[in-house]
Amino acid sequence: MNTRTQHIVFWSLVGCIVAMAALLIFHRQHFRNSVAALAEDAPLDAPTASTEPITLLLANDADGTITATNRHIALPEELTARVRSLLDHLNAEYALPGSAHPLPPGAMVDDVFLLPLPIVGHAQSTSDNTSPAATPADNPPSTPVASTDPGALQPQSPGGELAVVNLRSSFVSQHPSGVEVESLTLLSIIGTLHANVPQIEQVRFLVDGQPRETLAGHADLLRTYPSRDTSVAASTLSVKK
Repeated sequence: MNTRTQHIVFWSLVGCIVAMAALLIFHRQHFRNSVAALAEDAPLDAPTASTEPITLLLANDADGTITATNRHIALPEELTARVRSLLDHLNAEYALPGSAHPLPPGAMVDDVFLLPLPIVGHAQSTSDNTSPAATPADNPPSTPVASTDPGALQPQSPGGELAVVNLRSSFVSQHPSGVEVESLTLLSIIGTLHANVPQIEQVRFLVDGQPRETLAGHADLLRTYPSRDTSVAASTLSVKK
């Protein structure tokens, strides 16, 4: 290859390199302009999940009390999903290091069903003992009755509902056993539902969709509990040893 040909090849390669560099610069600038345009069109404040004030009734194993504690969290719009999320946030508090009522981490419930009162076909427990520490023998489970039975669950006010809380077996199987610790868990759940969902007037419990006699050997899960402010009850909690 003579010198003239080498010069031609050299300058051709230089021209190609310059052209490619110019093309890359053009595309990079075009990309920057596109990003800038998107940024200008985007809202100044990106939407975020809104939080709302809720009240958790938190148990303390040291003194057997339950205290109302305020939190701000984001909850779903759909009511049953809100209740389920509320109870999972409650258990998340108990799973934190240093918790005054340590419970296993993870989801507490699988489902929550809200049923309008009166409940047709089931009689209310006749026992006056409202402590979750009571045994199934003290508080026999509800039994089927005719729809006109006066013992059927009745609403205390229009729109009253029964909450059926379907606990996860993984939560129940790891729950500490003991009269007081089990009672505090149920009172905490009941009080939290009462504080945040006032239309809930009664609470029942299932485990993986099935009735279960006790939470972890003591607190009765077969009876229907009235929804109430358990922070008052906890201060004078009477448990059976």
